[in-house]
Formats: sequence, structure tokens, C-alpha cells
Amino acid sequence: MGTDYKLIPYGISNFKQVRSENKYLVDKTMYFEKMEQAGNFLFLVRPRRFGKSLFLNMLEAYYDVNEKYGFEDLFSGLYVADHPTENRNKYQVMHLDFSLVGSDVERLQENFDFYLSMRCDSFARRYARFYPDGFVEEVRRLQHGEQKLNYINVAAHTAGCPLYLVVDEYDNFTNNVLNIKGHDAYHALTHGTGFYRDVFKLFKPMFDRIIMLGVSPITLDDLTSGYNIALNITMDPRFNQMLGFSEDDVRQMIRYYKDAGAIKEDVTEDSIIDDIKPWYDNYCFAEESFGKEPSMFNSDMVCYYMNNLIGLGSRPKELVDPNTMTDYGKLKRLIEIDTLEGERLNVVHDIAEQGYVYGQIVSHFPAERMMEFGNFLSLLYYYGMLTIGGVEGELLKLTIPNNNVRLQYYHYLLDEYQSISCVNTTELSLYFSRAALHGDWQPLIKYICRAYHDTTAIRQLIEGERNLQGFMNAYLTLTNYYLIAPEMEFSHGYCDFFLLPNYTVYPMVKHSYILELKYLKADATDADAKRQWSEAVEQITSYAADKKLQSMLHGTQLHPIVVQIKGYDAIRIEEVGGGK
Repeated sequence: MGTDYKLIPYGISNFKQVRSENKYLVDKTMYFEKMEQAGNFLFLVRPRRFGKSLFLNMLEAYYDVNEKYGFEDLFSGLYVADHPTENRNKYQVMHLDFSLVGSDVERLQENFDFYLSMRCDSFARRYARFYPDGFVEEVRRLQHGEQKLNYINVAAHTAGCPLYLVVDEYDNFTNNVLNIKGHDAYHALTHGTGFYRDVFKLFKPMFDRIIMLGVSPITLDDLTSGYNIALNITMDPRFNQMLGFSEDDVRQMIRYYKDAGAIKEDVTEDSIIDDIKPWYDNYCFAEESFGKEPSMFNSDMVCYYMNNLIGLGSRPKELVDPNTMTDYGKLKRLIEIDTLEGERLNVVHDIAEQGYVYGQIVSHFPAERMMEFGNFLSLLYYYGMLTIGGVEGELLKLTIPNNNVRLQYYHYLLDEYQSISCVNTTELSLYFSRAALHGDWQPLIKYICRAYHDTTAIRQLIEGERNLQGFMNAYLTLTNYYLIAPEMEFSHGYCDFFLLPNYTVYPMVKHSYILELKYLKADATDADAKRQWSEAVEQITSYAADKKLQSMLHGTQLHPIVVQIKGYDAIRIEEVGGGK
């Protein structure tokens, strides 16, 4: 197989590098004119790893006056090459990426000032030809970032040079302060005479255009006392598809590599979509777009998958990019500010166990009110932990977008369960292997049931059938042998769990499972238990015979298992009938 095809720009956010190295690019340049029409000062929030940095870098190259004569090379074949706007290559662009300030909260002001100074010095060198002699030296002579900004501001206005400010990760280090130091340190930074607030005051009068991107609106609200610095286009339907990939984008990408011979012949376009859709798709960022526009895939995840498929000839064993686990850690700290307890703890449990919650998205709120119910739901939405999955009158149905995010919720639950009663995951892995390879399922199910008993016996954390399912879900997802499908519809009913063999990665798996969980309150009678058991056997027998289920087994032997739990004790666990 040759390599005369474009490589995937996985992990690359430098637009000029993507173009000069002829890497694959999904065209998003049609949004430049929409942004110009929307306003001069724009603000957008999107979850991590949605291609924000590459988009901003592309936007910078489009508007930068220094790139004027390289425009055709950079943008040929893209939408803006045929539809340029009046503002093309008109501005001197200052690009700030506040994730580069660092997270040393003890030296934050010093580090911020140093970063801002460096960016101002760089700006002065890049655009020196537009200014009088000595401009670069004068900027370098000034000691502090704010002084340099003020000097550039006066010089640019005197010379009649329009300025464009691009801010990536605008809330990165403020979130770090909030995570590590708490509300008081964060408040000092963003209120009154905090240095970050002081710099923000300079931005609007200085720049003709501003675009700011981040992962939550909290910092901006605190900095600007109510959001007057910019138009928030986060939930504007015009920009719903600006970041991320639509299914059509993904299919075009697959076709390109299929036509180039970079993907094996027996791997079809539909099989790839079927593989990744449950894991990376299903984001919607505007209420008006729901049901009218395609949902969006996480673009970084798609690139991760395709990079593996093309480079190694097979899909990745881990469908979740390991690099995203750092995001999980950051999010976990943010959510657990002032400890996760009370109503917020219940919200996380409810979402993890039922997959959705009803509420409204709040466009902005200060950090001190971050943990109120509506604001907390909004925070989960902004971080990509919930997405718009329906409309119910004035309320939105906020759903878990996909399996990737669902796993992050299960990690929360697992961390919590483990802190109460520790489970030996190495031992659990051995039991998964025995169940998958040899059909010896009893040690696995009994081990999880014992963990459920130990956890709930120590603290009445989990009550009722739905919470039992959440617990089961969290532990069953600790294996890669199976794709865990909760609440799948078979024979006009919903099977609690289907352990679907992950046959493309583990063809050696010989056994698959469907589980029906039945929960009895502690005061239930023997007659209640007997009646419930009969219902469960009837249900699971019906599911096992379903043609759709049979088509998904890929030659494995199916084991239909009923688990009956009373209070927090497993009272009966049996395989029902003989599955095929």
C-alpha cells in the first residue's frame, strides 16, 4: 500500500502546517462570513477536543495582513478561496492562548505578565513594517505586558492599523485557580483590581474585532459583570456545526481514504460509521438545530480513530482516546469544588443511571453560583457531559451524548464506590476473561454482586433498581471484551444489559450475555420474590429468541442470566434455558 494520500492532522492545531504538509482538512471556512455578519466581538464555548485551536489558527491566517500574498496557497480549494470577504487579510492579529500561561497559581501574575509580554514583543516584530523606526525596540523596552499593550494600542490607532484579537482557552488558568485554590483566589483574580480583569478592560477599546473561545462562560461573566464584552454565539444555530464533524464530513473522509486504498477492502464505510457513531457522535449545541441539522461528532476522536485505522490497519483497541483522560481529571476537579455532595451528587447519579435530565441552559453565571442546580447542569452541558437531546415545552432534555461520555460518568461512580469499598480490579479482569473465553460467568457476577453488597452495606448510597443498574453498569464497563449496551430493545421490551462481543478487537471471545436485574425491597415476601422471578424468566427468554439479538452474537454462545437482589443481598442468580 502506498502513502500517496493526505495524512490525518491528529493533534495538530497549526493551520499552515496542515496546508504545507498537505494533511486532510474538513473545510470550516464558510463560517468566517457568518462570524463577520454576527458581530465584531464574539464569544464561543465548546467542549474540549472539538478542533477549537485549529479553527482559530485558520481564522488568524485568513485575517492576517502578513498572509496576504500567500492567500491562494493557504486557502486554495476551500470555501473562502471562492467567497472571500472584504475583511480578508485586513488585520494585524494578536493571538493569545491562555493555556500557555501555566498552572503555577503561586506565580500566576508573574507568569501571565511574562506570557503577555512575549506575545506583544512577537506582535511588534511581525508587524514592524507598519510602524515608525524604533517601534520594536520601544515595545521591548517596556517592562510589563499591560504597558506594552497600551503602547501598541496607541501606535496602531495613530498608524490607522486595524487590530484583531484571537483568544484561545481564555478561561484555562482561571479554571485552574478555581480548581486548586478555590473561590477566594479566583475572585481576587477576576474582580475589582485583579490583573486579569484589568487586562480585559483594555481589549474592547483596543481591538476592532475579537473572538474568544473557552470551555465555560463562568470567567467571562465574572470579568465583565454581566457579559457586555461580546456576543455569545455558543447556542446560536448559525454556528451549531462550526466545530466538530457532521456524519457527512466523516463519510467524505472515509471515502477519500477508501478511494486512496488506505483502508482495507473488507472494512466498509457503513461498518466504520456503525463502530464510531455510538462513541463520538450525538452533540447538538443549539435548541433550534435539534432535529433539523445533523448531530456533531467529536472531531478529535474521529481523527484519533482514523489515524489508527490508516496508520496501523485496524481500529484502536481503546475507542476512547487515552489523551482525553486528562480532561476527565480536570472536569472531576471542577465539578467537585467544595466537595461533591447533596443535590449535585444526586444529579450526577441520576444522569449516569438514566442517561438524561430535564433542565434549561443558562447562558452565563458567576463562579459563586456555579453549583446551583440549573447552573450545574449548564456546566455539564458546556463541558460536553450533556447535550441537547430533545425539547419538552420550556425545558430541554439534556442527554449523555455517547458512550465515551457515559464512561466518564461511570468513572465518577466507580471512584465513589471504590472510596467506600475497594474492589480488586485485577481479580475482576481475570473473572471477565473466564466469562468471555470459557463461559464461566458465575465468579464475575457473584463478585460484582458482592461489591454491591459491601458498598451499600457500608453506606446507604444506593437504593432501588435503577441505582443497582448504575452500579452494575459502572463495573461491567471495566472490560474491553464487550460493548455494554444497557436498555436495548428486544421483542418489544428492554433488556437490562447486553454484553455485546467486541469481536473486531477480540475475535477469541466465545460467550455473550444478557442480564436481567430484579430488585426487591428488603421487606418483600417470598411470594413477591417468586412472582418477580417468573416475570424475569419470561422476559429474558423472549429477549434471547429475538432475531435482532441473534444477529449480533457473531458466533458466540448466549447466556441469559437473571440476578435477583433483595435490599443489598443477591438472593438468586441463575442462567435461564439454553441460549444459542
